[in-house]
Amino acid sequence: MTGLRLGPLLRYVDWDGRGTATVWVESDRPCTAEVRCEDGAYGTSRTFTVAGHHYALIPVTGLTPGTATPYEVVLDGHRVWPPEESRFPPSVIRSPTADTTDLRVSFGSCRWASPPHGEPDPVGPDALDTLALRIAAETTATGGTRATGPDGQGHERPDVLLLIGDQVYADETSKATQSWLAKRRDLSEPPGEQVADYQEYSHLYDESWGDPDVRWLLSTVPSCMIFDDHDLIDDWNTSDAWVADMRETPWWQERVLSGLMSYWVYQHLGNLSPAELETDEVYAEVRAASDGTERLREFASEADRDPAGVRWSYRRDFGRTRLVMVDSRAARVLKESERAMLDEGEERWVREQALDGREPSGAQGSHGGQGSGDGRGSGDGQGSGDGRGSYDHLLVGTSLPWLLPPFIHDVESWDSALCGGERGPRWARFGEWLRRGADLEHWAAFPKSFEKLAALIAEAGSGPGAPATVCVLSGDVHHAYIAEPRWTDGSGGPDARVLQLTCSPVHNSIPASMKIGFRFGWSRLGRGLGRALRRHGRVGHSSVSWRRTGGPWFGNQLMTLTLRGRSADLRLDHALAKEGGAELVTVQERSLTP
Repeated sequence: MTGLRLGPLLRYVDWDGRGTATVWVESDRPCTAEVRCEDGAYGTSRTFTVAGHHYALIPVTGLTPGTATPYEVVLDGHRVWPPEESRFPPSVIRSPTADTTDLRVSFGSCRWASPPHGEPDPVGPDALDTLALRIAAETTATGGTRATGPDGQGHERPDVLLLIGDQVYADETSKATQSWLAKRRDLSEPPGEQVADYQEYSHLYDESWGDPDVRWLLSTVPSCMIFDDHDLIDDWNTSDAWVADMRETPWWQERVLSGLMSYWVYQHLGNLSPAELETDEVYAEVRAASDGTERLREFASEADRDPAGVRWSYRRDFGRTRLVMVDSRAARVLKESERAMLDEGEERWVREQALDGREPSGAQGSHGGQGSGDGRGSGDGQGSGDGRGSYDHLLVGTSLPWLLPPFIHDVESWDSALCGGERGPRWARFGEWLRRGADLEHWAAFPKSFEKLAALIAEAGSGPGAPATVCVLSGDVHHAYIAEPRWTDGSGGPDARVLQLTCSPVHNSIPASMKIGFRFGWSRLGRGLGRALRRHGRVGHSSVSWRRTGGPWFGNQLMTLTLRGRSADLRLDHALAKEGGAELVTVQERSLTP
């Protein structure tokens, strides 16, 4: 009998009233996978095979807009989800109507897999586990799908969950995974306790997404994802010299190909709409093959050799809210004299999506294979017009914060100038050593890209029909904060309220020394020292300055944006151990709009 190995994950749900969705599953053998909904909506797909694993991304059609319908997963005619005697409520697909304007977005990054139930957790409760338990309890208590909590504050389930980096840690494995790896190979040989190939990556996803609480959560809340460095290795694509050194190691090539292949299967495909999946050449070829491993490996090799040939960024429109999820890892230009966070084609695409003027129509412009135009799949999200009246809120997702604590920003800008030769070759060598040792590779380490993003945000947020808010959603830095920029170039800045919203980790830790460093980064002394470093590096003035208006907050946490019309509210919840179990405790609530 065919079994469900992992999933289901509810990924794409449309917001244009078409009643479509996608559900991702992994089975233990080739099969026909089906999704059957109580309201008659249905989807089916034959699995495809990669490295001995069998997957399906099932397009579901016929959903009734404005309703939430329970669903089940059937493999070769046998129901495998929900499991018998499940302690969770039924998994549902909620299909919005075309005129739905309210949106609830929860986001965070950096999640170590939780230990098995009953084992101590060295980093405290997992925020995703705790969110799952709260949603399940409230749903059961009310018999609904958008429940109000016992405190009367309306802890409704998110409409979408944004996981913005480090869903798995290829370079920091658990003790249980290390024991499993030791049965496969000699851990005294590189890469040691880190993962080495596709099979080992699949084990990481089993460990992370097989967690019963998270498994149910991802089956009933739609999710959007993007990678960050730990999905492959710490500080992935820091510099041209870093890449050259990694390519000299005997194990890196297999790691990077396996990392990109597994990301494509487990995370990227679910970011795409059914229409985009139908036109994705790589997806079609992998599905058509009896074994798609070699075709996908070829694609990953092309992506590693020429990052400009593949696009991992994507766009989603949720009613009157637009999300542009930006790849700030694989799209980098690392040649020192041309250093940029985004290559020219990627930068142009991001600009077009932010300014596209057509009415919202779901996920757009997000192919992960070859396409037309600049060679990376132009999608259908690049219409004409300035577009600023087509949405009320713009969310720019980037795993790395655009606005860092000012001292850290200035250190990264100074270091970038040193590496570029501003103070001579000896300082350049020091700059490269410091860049790698201190992880100096955020937007601030790409000064031209930082300024271009500032200019794009100002343009997208200005003029008639400007959105109410432009929010940059980020993670990576293992704490949460809110920062607000002020334009200093004489332009007066955009009409929209612009915020950097950073939330990390979902389930991880941070050393006390780093907490001190981040606090110092916002201090007056830190700002003064940063200005001195900028002068030494001959770094020019930025078009923006910024101040911290919330945080820093440390702990396992999730941020939630509630967007209603042109209003926006923010909530930050911490996962805390309480008597009787972990709870999500609200530590900050505020309105982001007047």
